[in-house]
Amino acid sequence: MKETALVIMAAGIGSRFGGGIKQLAPVGPGGEIIMDYSIHDALEAGFNKVVFIIRKDLEKDFREIIGNRMEKLVETAYAFQEIDDLPAGFTKPADRTKPWGTGQAILSCKDLVNEPFAVINADDYYGVEAFKLIYDYLSTHADDDKYRYTMVGYHLANTVTDNGYVSRGVCETNENGELVSVTEDDGNTWVQVPDDTTVSMNMWGFTKSILEEIKAGFPAFLDKGLQENPMKCEYFLPTVVSNLLAEDKAT
Repeated sequence: MKETALVIMAAGIGSRFGGGIKQLAPVGPGGEIIMDYSIHDALEAGFNKVVFIIRKDLEKDFREIIGNRMEKLVETAYAFQEIDDLPAGFTKPADRTKPWGTGQAILSCKDLVNEPFAVINADDYYGVEAFKLIYDYLSTHADDDKYRYTMVGYHLANTVTDNGYVSRGVCETNENGELVSVTEDDGNTWVQVPDDTTVSMNMWGFTKSILEEIKAGFPAFLDKGLQENPMKCEYFLPTVVSNLLAEDKAT
């Protein structure tokens, strides 16, 4: 079994546990939350480490809700996405309360992850097959002349709901089924797309090289973002990946 980690982005969980916090809402017959199913499926597929990305102020409550249980089943670590954790020379705008996005979230686990790893959201259900697919890829591919990354894609029609709004990244692929780019939903531009369009649910597979690339690109993002949209700019993981694909540094 190859060493592989599951990184769960859970820093968006609010400080009020109970009704209204969707990541912690019970969905199973025994009170299971969605993360219980994701971790179960990941362990069944072969993953042997879990890293939770959370906020430091939520550590105690998070451990009580799920962390302490998981520590009995699998190697478990905690990374902390903090709004003040910025590269040298940058400071947070005084009134900013919004985190810096999924890119910064993944960067927060740079000292905890050395093995190939998958990334998922805390509040999305991915399915058993998805974890098998991504584990099989991570355990059989390594970087060579390019970074060899992967993403589990979904048909759009299977990822939307009649009960509200969801954001999905529309994926462009080439004739070999390789990802070319991901166009994030900005919430403002409405385009009709077919039901079988491949979209991202933020289920990525990486080698450790992605962490260095995220770190390297963060200052340039801040230079631009703090000038153009200092209160709301976000450093998105799919943007980092799309840039690497465009530069022909990754597949």
